[in-house]
Amino acid sequence: MKREQLDTITWTTRAAARTAIFDFIESWYNLHRLHSSLGYLSHADHETTLAA
Repeated sequence: MKREQLDTITWTTRAAARTAIFDFIESWYNLHRLHSSLGYLSHADHETTLAA
C-alpha cells in the first residue's frame, strides 16, 4: 500500500483494515502490476487487448 495511506489512516477494526487492503489490491495493484503470464501486460492492458 502507498506509504501516504499507511501514515494517515488509523483503522478502528481489523475488518476495516482488511477492507481497505482488499480495495487497494483490487483497484490498483492487480490492474497495474505486470504479469508474465499475460505477456508482461497489466490486467487492464490485457483486457483492453482482448476486447479490441
